[in-house]
Amino acid sequence: MKLLAYALTDVGRKREHNEDSFLCAPEVGLFAVADGMGGHQAGERASRMAVERLREGLSLPPPDASRDEVLAALRRAMAHAGAAIFDAAQRDPALQGMGTTLTALLLHGGRAFVTHVGDSRAYLYRDGKVLQLTDDHSWVQEQVRAGLLTAREARESRFRHIITRSVGFEREVQADGEIWPLQAGDCFLLCSDGLSNHVEEADLQRVLLTSFYRHAPRRLVDLANDRGGDDNITVVVIHVANDAGH
Repeated sequence: MKLLAYALTDVGRKREHNEDSFLCAPEVGLFAVADGMGGHQAGERASRMAVERLREGLSLPPPDASRDEVLAALRRAMAHAGAAIFDAAQRDPALQGMGTTLTALLLHGGRAFVTHVGDSRAYLYRDGKVLQLTDDHSWVQEQVRAGLLTAREARESRFRHIITRSVGFEREVQADGEIWPLQAGDCFLLCSDGLSNHVEEADLQRVLLTSFYRHAPRRLVDLANDRGGDDNITVVVIHVANDAGH
């Protein structure tokens, strides 16, 4: 199995600072997207710390480890990141209240492990179809689940940036976890809400179907910017390949 990753982050059309960060570590099969909050200095610091401490905190289990052991290792790495961000904010009053989303993907032992806090997302593109792997921890998504908002109303809501869970705002991290069996040819996409607020699953499917994967992040960022670009935009595309092709 060869992992090919392509990533792009963009400040967007409305923001002056980019508070998104991403991680691509194909040598260990680890990838992540983080979208910081707390003011531009604090948000940028939180998202950068999240991906750095995630990588630092991951103790990779052996290939024959159980599914639960691998998922637990990824959750421990996320908890390590959350504690580091919280402690940094306690030491520096200028950083108090900072936090970040964090969506992480670990490809290990023939499986995909996803851990997730906030409203950055993970998708799987397989057999020409796009599947969202994560559920947003956001106020508008809670309204959608309760039947009080439609998906379109949620995307257009002025409250769409309000998240209900974050990494670093509290010392403990409550992360969702999912496990998926890998297939050769799978393509995973991680993104911040600067993309998902403007680009629907049908758009993702069309771009991934009609692009070389290396070009997909640029096409998707341009699409989000063309539709308003009101937030920072980050996209990571990971192709599970048999060889160095594509």
